[in-house]
Amino acid sequence: MSMTDPIADLLTRIRNGLAVGKRWVDIPASNMKKRIVYVLKEDHYIKDFIFIADGNKETIRVFLKYDYHNKPVITTIERVSKPGCRVYVDSKSIPRVLDGLGISILSTPKGVISNKTAKKMNVGGELICNVW
Repeated sequence: MSMTDPIADLLTRIRNGLAVGKRWVDIPASNMKKRIVYVLKEDHYIKDFIFIADGNKETIRVFLKYDYHNKPVITTIERVSKPGCRVYVDSKSIPRVLDGLGISILSTPKGVISNKTAKKMNVGGELICNVW
């Protein structure tokens, strides 16, 4: 059976792993998921990630990040644009998440980038998720 929303599955696996205090979570890989995880690492929401090749399928192992009180760095990670209802923004209406303390991840013609990078590059696109 195929999955209808693989990006929501990625976000849910990260959310569930943080809720139970896991050190890492394994996620089936795709190019979009690789890029989303890269943006999360770039903005210091996760420690690191590696790719594990097992035959013909690839898995992303995401190492979750906690602060010095063992509280998750990511308090909320939510999907915005869903397969049934896509949300697009232009470069002038890119939202600020938690007044600049969080990030939005966008899929743009320049690639999958954070809202801060999209504003610098003056591009808009599909709003994938919000993280704070």
